[in-house]
Amino acid sequence: MSSNRRDFLKGSVAAAAVGSLSTVAAPGRAAASSQGDVVFQRRVTVRHDVDVFVAGGGPAGVAAAVAAARQGARVFLAERNSCLGGMGTAGMLPLFMPFTDGVHMLAGGVGADIQRRLQENGGTGPGSDVTIRAEVLKRVYDDLLLEAKVQFLFHAQLIAVESDAGQVSAAILSGKSGLFAVKARVYLDCTGDGDLAAWAGAPFEKGDEHGNMMAGTLCSLWADIDWSAVNQGGRASDESRLEDAIRDKVFTHEDRHLPGMFRVGQHTGGGNIGHTFGLDSTDERSITAALVGARKSLLEYERYYKEYLKGFAQMELVATAAQLGARESRRVLGDYVLNLEDFKSRAVFPDEIGRYSYPVDIHAAKPDRASYERYAEDFKNLRYGAGESYGIPYRCLVPQMLTNVLVAGRCVSTDRYMQSSIRVMPGCFITGQAIGVAAAMCAQQDCDTRGVSATELQRRLKHAGAFLPNC
Repeated sequence: MSSNRRDFLKGSVAAAAVGSLSTVAAPGRAAASSQGDVVFQRRVTVRHDVDVFVAGGGPAGVAAAVAAARQGARVFLAERNSCLGGMGTAGMLPLFMPFTDGVHMLAGGVGADIQRRLQENGGTGPGSDVTIRAEVLKRVYDDLLLEAKVQFLFHAQLIAVESDAGQVSAAILSGKSGLFAVKARVYLDCTGDGDLAAWAGAPFEKGDEHGNMMAGTLCSLWADIDWSAVNQGGRASDESRLEDAIRDKVFTHEDRHLPGMFRVGQHTGGGNIGHTFGLDSTDERSITAALVGARKSLLEYERYYKEYLKGFAQMELVATAAQLGARESRRVLGDYVLNLEDFKSRAVFPDEIGRYSYPVDIHAAKPDRASYERYAEDFKNLRYGAGESYGIPYRCLVPQMLTNVLVAGRCVSTDRYMQSSIRVMPGCFITGQAIGVAAAMCAQQDCDTRGVSATELQRRLKHAGAFLPNC
């Protein structure tokens, strides 16, 4: 055997499967077909051997990677898109949800750093501190990872996980150059869908008791909006003429929920408009159908804005997002499931790693009046006053049945009510920062994810800027 061949085998892992790309856990088998299965087997080079591997470079992944690196860990992050930031960039979501509870900065640390940098670089819309100019936010995220000396790659897709007895030994990724493996002491799932944790064997829930999930949205960018006319005399809700348009058969679906168009430039608007009902973001067939349908539906919303609302008569669609917005998919079951009673009681936990306050925001799964009214009732009543918040325990970031995996973002361990609150970007910053610090501690102290001292984790998080008034 040649020396080159021997070196290749030393730095590689075996990957073999029937009908998938993993020996132990994979993205899920498609329904059986007449074509049958194929046997796929490869020896894959280990390209990164680090303390912490972060799957996904959205807001949770960025916060996790930066927090871990600032603690001295060697970090590698893989992002499937061409930029960091997830929904705030590739997804063109035009605004953040609140970073504060009206009194306190809840997303302190990495989240507050991102908000500050975005504002300093002119990355918010005119007269706003929450709207997003995506191109500026992309550069802010790039700079954060570069400054923290995080290794990262774009167009690197997690495709499989090697695990045994609750211990992940490697993550398999696909890039333009082919397949490669990553080995780490701790693996952080910031995929949004809980892919890494689920494929490694963690239990999860998805949707309501019938499997229904919140509708998604394909966000968009629009030009030639006359914002002075839009705001003249006090801007009316974007939903103000929906019933008229529904009666006039403008829309294919009678969708009464329209988050709206938000000013992101002098004459541009970011559209969080329309819903993709029936979306399952863990199934590429469902994603494909949703994208095709969403792009067509924007023609209907263009007609609505032009004909029924002031200031939009000359509006022009510039682009739709590269990433479809999914509000809900897997909820990875952890050592604790954060739930509605915790929201109602403004819960405090001995192991809390942060606090948050966004209302319960369960977008309807179906386009009918009854579903919309249930959403509206919850959104109106399940919310806090200024200064109120709920605690987030470390245990809901620790997946059951796994010893070296942590999760952050919208897939953390919650019921549907709490998932609809914590899923937004500032919530992702909070949970991402927490697992980044915890992962660095695991690597430094040679312990598993349940061996982390809550007191020491809280001390480090407070030093990093986290809001922990009860610790």
